[in-house]
Amino acid sequence: MSKDALWWKTAVFYQIYPRSFQDSTGNGIGDLPGITDRLGYLADLGIDAIWISPFFKSPMADYGYDVSDYRCVDPLFGTNEDFDILLKRAHELGLKIIIDMVLSHTSIEHPWFVESRLSNNNRKADWYVWADPKPDGSPPNNWQSVFDGPAWSFDTRRGQYYLHNFLKEQPDLNFHNLDVQKQMLSECEYWLERGVDGFRLDTANFYTHDAQLRDNPPRVIGETITNGTQFEKLHPYSMQRHLYDKSQPENLEFLKKLKSLMNKYPGTMTLGEIGDDDPYKLGVEYTDNGQYLDTAYNTHFMSGTDSRNLKKDLIETPITLLQDISLNAWPSWAFANHDVVRPLTRWGKGVKDQKAFSKMLIQILLTLRGTPFLYQGEELGLPEAIIPFEDIQDPWGKALWPEWQGRDGCRTPMPWEHLSDNAGFSRNNAGTWLPIPEEHKQRAADLQVNVDNSVYEFTKSFLSWRKTKPVLQLGNMDFIESNHDSILSYRRFDQNSEIICTFNIAEIDVIYEGKKLNAFEAAFTEN
Repeated sequence: MSKDALWWKTAVFYQIYPRSFQDSTGNGIGDLPGITDRLGYLADLGIDAIWISPFFKSPMADYGYDVSDYRCVDPLFGTNEDFDILLKRAHELGLKIIIDMVLSHTSIEHPWFVESRLSNNNRKADWYVWADPKPDGSPPNNWQSVFDGPAWSFDTRRGQYYLHNFLKEQPDLNFHNLDVQKQMLSECEYWLERGVDGFRLDTANFYTHDAQLRDNPPRVIGETITNGTQFEKLHPYSMQRHLYDKSQPENLEFLKKLKSLMNKYPGTMTLGEIGDDDPYKLGVEYTDNGQYLDTAYNTHFMSGTDSRNLKKDLIETPITLLQDISLNAWPSWAFANHDVVRPLTRWGKGVKDQKAFSKMLIQILLTLRGTPFLYQGEELGLPEAIIPFEDIQDPWGKALWPEWQGRDGCRTPMPWEHLSDNAGFSRNNAGTWLPIPEEHKQRAADLQVNVDNSVYEFTKSFLSWRKTKPVLQLGNMDFIESNHDSILSYRRFDQNSEIICTFNIAEIDVIYEGKKLNAFEAAFTEN
């Protein structure tokens, strides 16, 4: 395998949520031409590759993660030709593009499901997971939806339940049907033919289910699960051990076929999202030596509510667990994405020097062993936005208000210009699909680009420095024990060099090995 084929190992990715990056039409919603207009910003920052969240045709029940046509750009975001222009311009700037393929389920409005629900003997009857009610009319088993409530909804026309691991508007495809597998590989090939550099595979371990539809067993309250956290009784989904609703052995058979397809397009890659009771073991199984997927990430780094969790629970424990299983599996890491509270708020609530805290997080993420993923706005040090109830768009947030505002707080439009209408995101007088908070405008890009000591310029400089250090890109990693609870320390090493990375993760100055480290300061020692 050529070195170029492994570009994704050394790359730094940047996730774009297309609704919220740049609006080119004035309707208050971001789009593909808007992304094209801002590619120069990302190239100048020093990003190597971009992951674009779904932009396919969709009724938007889950904002694009409910696809109704895999081969058509939703008119909200532009056209297929707009995507071709974006891809061409990105490649001209040396940027790779991977797109978000949602293969486990479709929209309830997809023509396949519309046909499937008509009867139990039509051409698409077995394309989704259908099952008869129990004699008492209840669902076929006890599986729960990630978004709360049973994972089954009854369809009166067909007289059966259908499976949806997420919203009821997102019916699960039946990957036990080989015709479904063939079709989904064809959907992927369509975009490979258009020139994409790879796929981020949404819920990559959810494709197959237990064909016997066996009940999931309960998880014992207080049991320690393999990621080192204590199970707490939060909602029905987390009260089960997910032995049968996902992560089935047959999943690997489909991923093997996908790998064969990707091999026909040299230089492309796959990133799998792994959500499992044991995400590290499963992640290694899926990525060991690139057997099925090239790399995978899970959401463990996107949890926690306090910077004091950073050292052991959120950094040392998961990386050690993964490396103890295998050093041949290449991980990917992210502190943020479109589904979680931004890390500056999640871990840094109450922190006075938010700029220093943001810079420290950037340095940690970019020096871990694996491929790092930045989420739009991290380079500006954006905190989570507070969304008034009347402005909430996320169906999950509407359902859980006021306990939680949902995912909108990390999805607000990018602030480009602090004095412009709509912060330069949209040139209209009607507003934006989500409000842009004032504190985001005060951290807008035009206040940070070419401004000394800004989070943006710091990120740009650090990315440039990282490119000169092969050991930070491909080297091994092990942790250095410290008696200081506030000191996170590890070394990156290969046959030729070593860099000791040390971070003071506390908001107080400390003396470590005879040297003073200010609050949130990092030190790098090269040997």
